[in-house]
Amino acid sequence: QGAARAVVGPAAGGKFEAPSRRAGGCSRRETARLWRRLPLGRTMIVAPAAERNKEPILRVIRRQLKAAEPALALELASGSGQHTVHFAQAMPAVVWQPSELEQRSLESISAYIAATRVENVKQPLNIDCAQRWENWGGLQPNTFDLILNINMIHISEMKCTKGLFKGASQLLKPNGVLITYGPYAINGTITPQSNVDFDLSLRQRNPSWGLRDVSILQKLAEENGMTFKQMVDMPANNKCLIFQKRSSI
Repeated sequence: QGAARAVVGPAAGGKFEAPSRRAGGCSRRETARLWRRLPLGRTMIVAPAAERNKEPILRVIRRQLKAAEPALALELASGSGQHTVHFAQAMPAVVWQPSELEQRSLESISAYIAATRVENVKQPLNIDCAQRWENWGGLQPNTFDLILNINMIHISEMKCTKGLFKGASQLLKPNGVLITYGPYAINGTITPQSNVDFDLSLRQRNPSWGLRDVSILQKLAEENGMTFKQMVDMPANNKCLIFQKRSSI
């Protein structure tokens, strides 16, 4: 989870840059990233962790959405854009709305959309989960069948997580689903030792970061008209948490 950053040399016709580090915000991914300059001036981010986990996460999504039925999905804190285009290619009936806070990530998402030529991914919105959902680019209430949030909760302030659940409660259709992915504490306990070490390293970087307890997220869900539906074990000691909006709130 805390993989070191790697910088590689120039490719044919391209330029590589090391990413800057920002101590805060709702969308920072603490993972190895490679920045590649495309011919049109767009920057694609290649996150090795996203390459590893995109297929396991897709399998969870498939169990929540019927692949052949039209649906609308919102990804909050989309990172590089690798997840979004992968899911869109695998589920062409689902229209994806990616979002990010950082400009470089927004550019990367647009670059992936252009490079893959996916037609069921909208251009990314600039969204800060810490802000009120009404400021999320004009998104309308009761619109989305699925909201997805990958590797944000433990690397952001708690106000971002609260904003995520509040926004999901407003933007999901009745019975719509929120999926969060990442490492979590369970009943006050973090396991295995690698996750304990990861949590400590996060809190050393920023005291407001760290692995959140599933019970806290369950409470946030209940406060916002959602029910905790399922926890799915994932590779590399991660979990997918699945919450469902109640039919009436």
